[in-house]
Amino acid sequence: MATLETRILKILGDRTAAVLEKSFGITTVNELLRHYPRRYEVRGELTDISTLIADDEVTILAQIERVSLRRANGKNILEVIVTDGSANLSLTFFNQAWREKELKAGRVGLFAGKVGVFKGKRQLSHPDYQLVPDGEDVDAVVAEFAGKFLPVYPATAKLPSWKVMQCIKLVTDSLDELADYLPSELITKYKYPSLKQAFIDIHQPKELINAEQARLRLTFDEALLLQLLLGQRRAEIVKLSTKNRTPNTPVLVKAFEDKLPFKYTDGQQLVNEEIAKDLSNKYPMHRLLQGEVGSGKTVVALRAMLSVVDSGGQAALLAPTEVLAQQHFRTIKKLLGELADSGTLQAGEISTSVELLTGSMSAATKRAIHARLANGEIGIVIGTHALMSDGVEFEDLGLVVVDEQHRFGVEQRDALRMKAKQPPHLLVMTATPIPRTVAMTVFGDLDISTLRELPGGRAPIQTHLIPVLEKPHYLDRAWQRVREEVGKGHQVYIVAPRIVNPEKKLTEREMHAAQMLGEEFLDNQNMTAVEELAPELATGALKGLKIAMLHGRQSSEEKDQTMTAFASGEIDVLVATTVIEVGVDVPNASMMVIMDAERFGVSQLHQLRGRVGRG
Repeated sequence: MATLETRILKILGDRTAAVLEKSFGITTVNELLRHYPRRYEVRGELTDISTLIADDEVTILAQIERVSLRRANGKNILEVIVTDGSANLSLTFFNQAWREKELKAGRVGLFAGKVGVFKGKRQLSHPDYQLVPDGEDVDAVVAEFAGKFLPVYPATAKLPSWKVMQCIKLVTDSLDELADYLPSELITKYKYPSLKQAFIDIHQPKELINAEQARLRLTFDEALLLQLLLGQRRAEIVKLSTKNRTPNTPVLVKAFEDKLPFKYTDGQQLVNEEIAKDLSNKYPMHRLLQGEVGSGKTVVALRAMLSVVDSGGQAALLAPTEVLAQQHFRTIKKLLGELADSGTLQAGEISTSVELLTGSMSAATKRAIHARLANGEIGIVIGTHALMSDGVEFEDLGLVVVDEQHRFGVEQRDALRMKAKQPPHLLVMTATPIPRTVAMTVFGDLDISTLRELPGGRAPIQTHLIPVLEKPHYLDRAWQRVREEVGKGHQVYIVAPRIVNPEKKLTEREMHAAQMLGEEFLDNQNMTAVEELAPELATGALKGLKIAMLHGRQSSEEKDQTMTAFASGEIDVLVATTVIEVGVDVPNASMMVIMDAERFGVSQLHQLRGRVGRG
């Protein structure tokens, strides 16, 4: 008998186990049983062969009339001719000569599959079948086979769905009773099946209601186990010991707040107090700060970083892209002014050093920044994944701020935290709305703060949908609106899902390579592309306006120059991919046109929408 820890090679043999591991990384019974079906197909009631229609899913009861094995185009083709008295039907199996041993003339069986047509003749290719054992009741076999729910699994060419189904059937048949970690009162309350029965019902349901109850049970298990894991993480965090990062004399914080040209919103004030309390604890802060785009998260995070610098420590802000890191660097330098110029002639009496560290910098520049981080000269560093590289060391890293939390995994944010000599405080930020239940599930190891108000001066954003296929003239009106906004002295973003359309059909490897270069939506379907749309607009609907392109294939210098020119008003219209999705702050941008919007996720659309109305 097998347990969840049993390795599948003991049940399925070496060859099948090796294919499962190579295809899906499955090595144990537990992993195989959690390879759930995508959907279920229902075998139909018995159908006469004479009434079969192409493309129908059918089940027939028939007798094998003759069997032949031939070789064609390098393949062994087994052809089985069956009859039910009304007509004959061909069944074909490719490279499965071993089936000839059981599919003997005269045997009666049930055969199920999709009707195809080859050279004018109807056939079933690779049908499911069940032969009726001699002496058994045909009606009983029919009742069990026809109308049965067939699971359809994620599959590969070497491991088709029917083979996965066979493997799982072998495993469930050998499965021992399983210890159930759910309390019996919960199982009774929600009418859940036992753990073993849930595995059987999800893979071999007698009725769909059984599969649904099994799915609910197994989903509940996953949510419960995740919560227990996150609960353990929280308990471990509280046990950690770290420095109190609340300064006795918050000189930088006070100087910064005196310089601010606006007052904190009530929400910002509340979150500032929550963070100040966290920083005063003897265990590290783990806080998620969420808020609408433009709700003032950066100002709150900057105040926290200055507090840590005031207490003698260093702070690091981790951003997912160079564009966003550079934007944060410019914003923070602008907010701090001479407070960020320590070690220069422009420095005030009270100041710290703020630096940018990205992968595209020269080796010499990076070495210089590494040295100044290690000796403590730099108080705040803003960067990309380059902050996690081997050469980066801090004298006293006290706070890690992670922007756009959803772009980083736990391992990545932990890699930066490991640079600290003792556990640093952690503040992660996101502008993507996170429902309460998701926040509890995914971010259960973090305390959550939410900024619900927008600072004064932020205009509400109006969103309009243009059905281009039904009403193409609406798009012409959109380009007119772009001209009107530019005429008022504003600027406009136009976002496209692709950099350029491929000239030929791409292989899977080429698509993967292109995605690594920032081509997020590369497949073999044509859609709006930046390098095609920009010149088209420049010579057509938007002729005469200053248009520029921005996308992931450009060098860091080119992207930075383009964004700087756009921010300074030298460019009227920026045609870009989603590189502008997060963090780009151009208050004068008042309109955005998103092409092929159905290609983007809701989170991306929300982020993109936040790029306008910031003035």
